[in-house]
This record gives sequence, structure tokens and C-alpha cells, in this order.
Amino acid sequence: MKVLILSCNTGQGHNSAGLAVKEELERREIPCEMKDALSFARGHASRTISGAYINMATRAPSLFGSLYRLGGAISSPKRKSPVYYANTRYARPLKAYIEEQGFTAVVTPHLFPAETLTYLKRRGGLSVPCYAVATDYTCIPFWEETELDGYFLPHKDLIAEFAEKGLPREKLIPTGLPVSGQYLLHMEKRMARKRLGLPEDAPVFLVMTGSMGFGDISSFTLDLLLTCPREASIVILTGNNGPLKAKIDTDFARERRVRTVSFTREVSLYMDACDVLLSKPGGLTSTEAAVKNVPLVHTRPIPGCETKNARFFSSRGLSLFAEEPREAARAAALLAGNESLREQMRTRQREALPEDAAGAVVSCLLKQETLF
Repeated sequence: MKVLILSCNTGQGHNSAGLAVKEELERREIPCEMKDALSFARGHASRTISGAYINMATRAPSLFGSLYRLGGAISSPKRKSPVYYANTRYARPLKAYIEEQGFTAVVTPHLFPAETLTYLKRRGGLSVPCYAVATDYTCIPFWEETELDGYFLPHKDLIAEFAEKGLPREKLIPTGLPVSGQYLLHMEKRMARKRLGLPEDAPVFLVMTGSMGFGDISSFTLDLLLTCPREASIVILTGNNGPLKAKIDTDFARERRVRTVSFTREVSLYMDACDVLLSKPGGLTSTEAAVKNVPLVHTRPIPGCETKNARFFSSRGLSLFAEEPREAARAAALLAGNESLREQMRTRQREALPEDAAGAVVSCLLKQETLF
């Protein structure tokens, strides 16, 4: 077996899911490679499309939500959308690459390459089995117009929704959403705080802004400071967003309880160290937190699939969901001050989501290989 993983840079959740599958393949010494599907398109398509997508999601979330709803309205298994036809443009070089490199299976955690692979299969130009990894806790628009050999779902409760949209039930495989193996490891809280230089005996609130923004983070931080215990520490992971980090550092220059952290590879360790995590309801980050068993407050979502993610988690007791910043701050304070509530959430997280989804995906790939 040799596996090609195709993703896109429209939000890091897709890439993280793909990397989790790649990590498991490499652990089992199965040859694999991960590529940006849009890199097969002409010119600067990847940078242009990904940049436009992220800018709309962060700067015009209402417009993004409207387009998401429009996509849901026109989405149908009976006809192909403009999304499908746009992604046919790089089908030929992608097919050539798959054949030249000798891949025997393709996995994609993103809709765009799933459309391209569908086009190739419909035209009889691609014989290798192709699979999708759904990275949200809902069937996003246009999945139903794809025609792949299997769909790995984040949860068994999503089978009915995907099937109702027109995807063949027999192709829906509830493996869980793959996360990196580092989230399967747990360090004792006091030790994690010592490693990170955080207070060992005071509440720690971790705020993850995500790759596509968080809203007015300074106002939200002030709400947390006013709501949470006076001795609490607030750690804000700003990723690669330099201007955001600079603004928070300036706004809270005299506030020792607020710490910003730019891009770090120790997100898992920060999760171990915190009492409560506050995050946008991205599918991947939410799953990482639940697998890590961290009490979670979902904050204002980008309209569309993130709203569905938050409702999925909160309705099952896997998180608290608060759309308004002050409500989120109060929810965080409530969780931090109630050990019984935190343990109840942890228990439900353990019961609801499988830990080794990446392992389940790879095992399915190996099993399916014998059928082709």
C-alpha cells in the first residue's frame, strides 16, 4: 500500500486531520505522502483561494454564513455544483501524479480534492480507491455530490444525516475524527505547569484563537479577567497572528495574569496544564480537546459548520456553548469552580469520542485494500 493524502489550506483543521492519518501510516511503516491539492492547479490558486476563504471567514463571518446556507440550499446529489466544476480544472495533473508515483489509495480531509477525485472516477480515469475524512460534526454542503469509496465520519450519530443527504449508508464509516498521537498522551497538571512556567496552584484558562480568528479577543480577555478568580491566569495562544499578539500585549501590558503565546508545538501540553479551554468550535480542535479530556467552553462560532459543531458537543455534555463573550466568560468561571461539573464533562467526552480514530482509519484502509 502507498497512500496519498490530499488537503487544502483553508483552515488548519483539515491539514491536522490529514497529518494525523499520515502519522499513523508512518508509525505502521506504510509509505505515504501529503500534498496540498490546490498545488496541482495553475498559478497561485492555492494561496489565492485559501486566502480568500480565510479572509471571508474572519472579516465577514455573516457573509460566510449566508454563503454556507446558500450552499446548503442548492446542494444536491442529483446535480453538480460550481464547486465541483471549479475543482475539475486540476484533475489531469493530479491523476498523472497519482499514477506516476504509484499510489494505491487516496485519502482526503477536504471537500475540494474530493470533488476532483469524483470527477476522475466518473470519467473512468482513476481506479485506485479514494476516501474522505469528514472534519466537522455535520454534513457540510456538497459532500453529497461526491462519489468516493468510503467516508470516515467523526461520530456514529452522523450516519443518519449523511445518509439523508444522499451518501450511500454502506460507505459511511464512523471511525471518529483523527487527531495526532500527542493528544492521546497525558501529563499530570502540576508537572505540565512547571514545564510551561505557569502558576501551579491557581486556575489557568487557556484561550485558543484558531487559524481563522476569534473575534474581539481583547474585549473577551477583559470579560474573563472581570469574571474569573483574581488569582487566575489567562493564556492566549495566538498562533501565527503577530498583529493579534501585539494588540493583546499592548492592551494588557500591566496585567501579569495575561500571557500570550505565539505559534507553539506544545498545544497538547498547554491543554494538560489548563483547568478550562475556551475555543471556537472547529471540528478538529474540539476533538483534540475532548480526546485530551479538557473541560471545554465553545465560544462564538463562524456561522455554518462551526455552529453545528458547537451544538453537537454541547447537546451531549461534551462542552458548554456560549455565543456571547460575557456568557462564555461566565461559563468558564462556572466550570473552573465546579469540580463535579468538570468531571461529568470529562466522563462524557471519554464515552462519546474514540481516542484512536487515526488508527481506526488506517485499519479500514488496510482492510479495504483487499477488496480492490
